[in-house]
Amino acid sequence: MSRIRTYAHEGLRFDVEDSGPEDGEVVVMLHGFPQRHTSWRHVAPRLHEAGLRTLAPDLRGYSPGARPRRRSAYSLQHHVGDTVALAELTGGPVHLLGHDWGGAIAWSTAGSHPEHVRTLTVVSTPHPRAFKRALGTREQAARSWYMGAFQVPFLPELLAGLAPRRFERFLAASGMTAEDLERFRTEILAYGALPGGLGIYRGMPFSASGTGRTVRVPTTYLWSTRDTALGRPAAEASAAFVKADYDFRVLEGVSHWVPEHAPDAVADAALARITGARA
Repeated sequence: MSRIRTYAHEGLRFDVEDSGPEDGEVVVMLHGFPQRHTSWRHVAPRLHEAGLRTLAPDLRGYSPGARPRRRSAYSLQHHVGDTVALAELTGGPVHLLGHDWGGAIAWSTAGSHPEHVRTLTVVSTPHPRAFKRALGTREQAARSWYMGAFQVPFLPELLAGLAPRRFERFLAASGMTAEDLERFRTEILAYGALPGGLGIYRGMPFSASGTGRTVRVPTTYLWSTRDTALGRPAAEASAAFVKADYDFRVLEGVSHWVPEHAPDAVADAALARITGARA
């Protein structure tokens, strides 16, 4: 299989970072908000050393050729469709690795299209149904206040443009470092990806219930104790929505930004899941 630098789906064109051995088993890596494929830059080399090939796309809203205007175009099922289209290009089922919103997409892809997923490793994000139930609690509702704010048209973009330090304080409070914030400025704001990145929040009312199906492929879920956005109850409840071999790992003292701040833990979890599936 030749290198995949871009691919098309629903009339959109997605950019892909394709690296590692060309003949290796494929790991599709899905980033979160507000980041791009480079969030995996410290994880991917470990996977390459193990003989794996990684495909890390810039998701819908981030790739310049994949920034539709309609809110409904950012529903979770459209992101799942994008992921399935990439998996199909590889000629077989893939190992799926996702963080943040990429994790929600990964859960949903594995649940609704298990024929395209060999193994699933999710970082930070609970299963969509576990998260939905947790939103009914005071704790998770307080953690998730920003999800409603991000659905307001134009306001987050305006805040980021007129009061960037205030927006960055929100990100810093979640654990982003000075280096992370600089990457946000260059790879999201200057790149014009913020409006599209916010699209997945604005597409939430259009997401179909089928995107939260029970997962029936081998799964590992890695959650960190200093995650300000996602609490322990939803993390622990996710096991109920996996009917396959399941490993729940807790990472002590790490913020939400696990792929950058604890890349070895992410690589270890993914490699254990992948090699376990071979046994």
